[in-house]
Amino acid sequence: MKGKRPPVFRLLVLLILAGGAVWYFGIRPREVKTDHGVLSLYGNVDVRLVNLGFQIPGRITRMPIEEGTLVKTGQLLGQLDAVPFQQAVSQNQAQLGIQSANLAKLLAGTRAEVIAQARATVTEREVRLANAQTLLNKQQAAASVGAVSKQDYENALSQRNAAAAQLQVAKQALLEAVHGPVKEDIQLARASVKASQVAILQAQTQLNYVQLFAPSDGIVQTRVRETGAVVNPGETVYTLALTSPKWVQTYLEEPDLGRVKPGMKARIYTDTDPKHPLNGQVGFMSPVAEFTPKNVETHNLRTELVYPMRVVVTDPQNVLRQGMPVTVRIQTDIARPVTGQGP
Repeated sequence: MKGKRPPVFRLLVLLILAGGAVWYFGIRPREVKTDHGVLSLYGNVDVRLVNLGFQIPGRITRMPIEEGTLVKTGQLLGQLDAVPFQQAVSQNQAQLGIQSANLAKLLAGTRAEVIAQARATVTEREVRLANAQTLLNKQQAAASVGAVSKQDYENALSQRNAAAAQLQVAKQALLEAVHGPVKEDIQLARASVKASQVAILQAQTQLNYVQLFAPSDGIVQTRVRETGAVVNPGETVYTLALTSPKWVQTYLEEPDLGRVKPGMKARIYTDTDPKHPLNGQVGFMSPVAEFTPKNVETHNLRTELVYPMRVVVTDPQNVLRQGMPVTVRIQTDIARPVTGQGP
């Protein structure tokens, strides 16, 4: 038919079009673009949270801080009933007084009056023994001729033996009084005094723990317990969101690893006020990829690896909040080429 194109011609046209497409999309030199050394990353604000609680058990008497309150380091957040701990301090102080007096008595030695009294006791017991011995001699002589009963003789013998034993006790007491306390007794008294001192320090430390103070500047995120509650050691009563440090959790692609170093300056942009960025600094850079690829990697898979990175932020006005999305821009010395097809 006149005007109909032969199949060969149509096939030739198709080949020309296909070759042009291959050249356009594959062989043709691609335009190379760069980011001019500015690396843009996206991440979220991360704020450190601290669970606060008392170090000792007790009943809460004060909880003056409400949720959302900005607190400063050292500010009073809560208090327990202090009476039981004050009583423990007083009791240990009284015990220390007793132990100290006993030690002082031992160190001072035996007084002259005590020694004189011990001597007098020995003399009195010697006289008593002599009288008992005289009586026993008389009873023994009378018993030999049957003038007294056997019971009377045995009674006199018992009195003489008792007087001898009492004299021995008095002599031992005099000897101890003259020589004073033994070294072991003094050491034991010193140890008792030291134990009482340690007990006072422990009781005073627990008394100090009845008050809960803010460890850092921050905002009270949650108030878990109320006045009157009885809490155990370490039980959370407040959750504090620290105002410093704050950081942005972001991820760095594998091709950009060589462009960023810890300590590099950064600018952090928020959606609420993009015209006033905050200052930051690159902190932690993970040496391990967040997502591990397959064992056999292609070039494309390698370039899709991401590495967790933290950018520490200076936020004097406290505008950043937990989880807020932000943009991080870092001025690097190396521009990353971005290749693309030409128009």
